[in-house]
Amino acid sequence: MATQDANWKIIIKTPSAGGPYTLTFKGNNKIVLKNLMLGEVWVCSGQSNMEFSLKNGIKEIQNELPTCYNKNIRFCRVSKTTSAFPQDNCDANWTVCDSNSLKYFSAVSYYFGKKLNKELDVPIGLIGSYWSGTGAEVWTPENIVNNDTALKSAAAKLDNIEAWTRTPGAAYNGMISPITNYAIAGTIWYQGETNTKTAQTYGKLFSDMIDSWRKKWGYDFPFYYVQIGPFKYPRYNVAALLREAQTQTMHYKNVGMVVISDLVTDTTESIHPQDKHDVGARLANWALAETYHKTGIIYKSPMYAAINIEKNKAVISFDNATSGLQANGKVKELYIAGGDKIFHPAEAKIDKDKLVVWCKNVMQPVAVRYAFGNTSIGNLFSKDGLPVNAFRTDNWEINTDEIK
Repeated sequence: MATQDANWKIIIKTPSAGGPYTLTFKGNNKIVLKNLMLGEVWVCSGQSNMEFSLKNGIKEIQNELPTCYNKNIRFCRVSKTTSAFPQDNCDANWTVCDSNSLKYFSAVSYYFGKKLNKELDVPIGLIGSYWSGTGAEVWTPENIVNNDTALKSAAAKLDNIEAWTRTPGAAYNGMISPITNYAIAGTIWYQGETNTKTAQTYGKLFSDMIDSWRKKWGYDFPFYYVQIGPFKYPRYNVAALLREAQTQTMHYKNVGMVVISDLVTDTTESIHPQDKHDVGARLANWALAETYHKTGIIYKSPMYAAINIEKNKAVISFDNATSGLQANGKVKELYIAGGDKIFHPAEAKIDKDKLVVWCKNVMQPVAVRYAFGNTSIGNLFSKDGLPVNAFRTDNWEINTDEIK
């Protein structure tokens, strides 16, 4: 059925996953679509760490090229474009995963799709809609940003910083709106580095963006995202605050966050960690466990749950740590403070799934912080091998001055 403004939609009852299928449209003319696969389609979005491919220097993909051909994995890369208004169409085509197409497609997305295809044994379609350097504002409808005083003010701070678009809604209009009539299984997202300057408002912006996408698609699809990694930013603690905002978004329905602090093994001088395989695999584990209800998958990092003061020690409890905690040597990046709010390097003892923290200079502890900094890389893990999420137990003001 078509409306008076010539908008129309066709809903087709599809057979089971597999293919290839042929689809024929007959009217005044006939259109035949061949080599169609039916399976699970995921939108892959964000900024450069989602975008980066072999073309951008992700060398590990080189090892995939000789054996990567898979007719059951398809890529659709949305061309970078902006628009002042939501669009119905975009420049994009489906391609089969092979040694040529993989060179130019998101490495994180590929590893995510490869694992899903192996574990589910159904075709996987990956829609790559990403843009290096973009803030979350450009992926969020303009009215949502501009009708909120705090978000509008924060977006203005990002304007004209670099060559990338900073206009709220610009990428959403051109690169997300056109694909929202396409039925998807969910979204994976890797972004946040550009928003570290405005980390205090990122939590609301990010959750509003997720809400707007789900509203446009018409259902609460899964949204799994990557926490930004350690990097030497020009302002104190901004990455820690951004990670904190990302952690707080975990309270949202049907979302999941991958912690990757342990995967930045090359250098915190680069904002683009080379390990994309494990990032994609951890995202896939979230999807396999939560979306596809596969059992026996370890996919949740331990998260700070509570602090309990026992005399001169602080006892930290965690969620997702039933197997217990472990550390390679002394727990690093751990600090404790009393009522004076001065943090001191802390000692710690692991007690099954709890962490007992103390310092001889703090006789009446009040707060504990772990790996709470721009470049902090902790060494505390669950016994299942997943890194403990960075945390702080206080809500004190954080120094975000420019580093001289």
